[in-house]
Amino acid sequence: MDPNNIHSQSSSLLGLLQSQQGSIYHGEGIKAAKARRNGGKGKSVSDYASVWEMKKEDWEMKKADLERKERLSKLAILDTLLARPQPLSEAEEDVY
Repeated sequence: MDPNNIHSQSSSLLGLLQSQQGSIYHGEGIKAAKARRNGGKGKSVSDYASVWEMKKEDWEMKKADLERKERLSKLAILDTLLARPQPLSEAEEDVY
C-alpha cells in the first residue's frame, strides 16, 4: 500500500469497515431471530390463562402442604407436652 496514494488507503479502509459491518449485522440478525423466537408473539390469551391456572393450582397445593405440616408440628408438640410426667417450668410455659 502506497502512503502517497490516498485512494488506495481509503478503499482498503472502506473494505475493512464493510467486512466488519457484515459480521455485526450477522450477529444482530441472530439476536433478532432469537428475540422473535422467544417473544410472546403467537401465544393466545387462553395459553396464558392455562399457564396461570396451573401455577395457581400448584401454589394452592404448596400452601395446603405447608398448613398440613404446621398442624402436624403443633400436634407433635402437644403430644410431647401431654406425655410429660412433671409440670412445665415458667420458662417453658413462656415458650409454649
